[in-house]
Amino acid sequence: MYLLFPGRHHLLTQFQFDYVKKLIAQDDTIEGVIFAVTSSNHSGTKRNPIPFYLRAMMIQEFCKELPISNFVYGIDDVGVLENFATYTLKQIKHQSDGKLDLTPENCQVICSTPVLRMYQKLGFTIKTAELDSIENQTFSTELPWDLVEQIVANEQWQQSADLQQKIHTSTQKIWNTYGLGDRVRNILNDPIITEDGDLTESRDYTSYVRQMDEIAELKYKDTAPYIEPGIIGDIGCAVGSWIKQASDDPKLQESDFYGIELARQLFDICNQRKVNGEFGNPNVFFAQKNAVSSLVFEKGTMSTIHTSSLTHEIESYGSRDNLLQFIENRFEELHFGGVWINRDVIGPDNGDRIVLMELNASDGSDEDIFKEVADQQELGKHLDGLSTMARFLRFAQDFRQQEGDGIQFETIKRNNKEYIKLPLRDAAEFMLTKDYTDNWYSEMHERFCFWGFNDWKTALEKVGFQLDRSSHAYSNPWIVQNRFENKAALFTEDLEPLRHPPTNALIIARKV
Repeated sequence: MYLLFPGRHHLLTQFQFDYVKKLIAQDDTIEGVIFAVTSSNHSGTKRNPIPFYLRAMMIQEFCKELPISNFVYGIDDVGVLENFATYTLKQIKHQSDGKLDLTPENCQVICSTPVLRMYQKLGFTIKTAELDSIENQTFSTELPWDLVEQIVANEQWQQSADLQQKIHTSTQKIWNTYGLGDRVRNILNDPIITEDGDLTESRDYTSYVRQMDEIAELKYKDTAPYIEPGIIGDIGCAVGSWIKQASDDPKLQESDFYGIELARQLFDICNQRKVNGEFGNPNVFFAQKNAVSSLVFEKGTMSTIHTSSLTHEIESYGSRDNLLQFIENRFEELHFGGVWINRDVIGPDNGDRIVLMELNASDGSDEDIFKEVADQQELGKHLDGLSTMARFLRFAQDFRQQEGDGIQFETIKRNNKEYIKLPLRDAAEFMLTKDYTDNWYSEMHERFCFWGFNDWKTALEKVGFQLDRSSHAYSNPWIVQNRFENKAALFTEDLEPLRHPPTNALIIARKV
């Protein structure tokens, strides 16, 4: 007879140890306990902050004092699956080369979560552990995740007699050795990432990855003259495209490269590309870390830090305080003479200035502007068919709706022409965002124009950076020609023409 113990197993409790030991003492036919570690392919996320290898080490420590054999198998996350119990059993059989073919006749399941119902349907006997009543969902003691949350809430958890009594020594050993308290606290307290370790739940990764690869060479050419050889970090490295370009550069052959990526899906792609041998330099390393709330490199060690299209996401999905902390963290990580190269979208200076925006109302349809479409691809086709004016009205409804800080505007007439009256910052926001129709729902959360170039200069100099003379805001000629001209024009309130707003900035900040 075997005991199957499925779960994420980020923490093991003294209650669990005593419970398993009691089951073994009551039944001398039990010959082994099998830990099925679910979401084993996830780490660094709010649901799964600890990587599988550390969870497995914890379990092996836990089982040292048990008088039976123990087995640990990683069960990867496959999304919502009604027969996940069957999938888990098949994985165990496969990974054990058929030696562990678990059935209701040779196995009992230890489970106190709703997952137990899946095993019940298959005929397995359930040992409910902390769960007193399946029907009422009442528990005799805290669940392991309850204790994880208590650790997150208490930075002095190692001095808490109550927690030390409840957490099994195996967990205490691994958590202390690898500093998991601080790591898990940073992940769970992060205001930006979602439960599964992404910035947004609505991003189309196929489209996103394609875009990142297509512009990688351009990004690198823009930034290459400013890279300082040595230890080079790329924060928000996406699929590692910039690092790939840099690792092929002869002048950087003696450098080490560190890619930091928060989104689990992109981090996995980076590691696969390394396995594929796609990087010209063997000293390329990737880590899944949060660079907003903490340092990701040692203080004073970095020669170059590169970021691209990241800082606006911090402002959009986090807060202004998060962005300011991010700037301070980068300053701390660079050695003197080191450089932070930041490419991103940017807003106009004097963004509060009221302007008039003239929009093309005849370059598309104005029918069913606010049509609700769940499918991203279908929505993109609908938006592409709208006129620029109609798309603005849709934008004004959708932009930052969930956050409650969208744009304010009014429609006025001058000389028999219709204009949109609004702050320059909001006009630029629409002009820069309006064509991202294939990822509309995601883009509606993101602010591009929160700071102008002078705002960036002020924030950087405040923490000690010096802005290189090469730093500048600019208008991408292709965007101006294809997305602004004959689509949108800006004027003063006296109808004096204004230049198109800047689209991007290259910011070279040196630690001096």
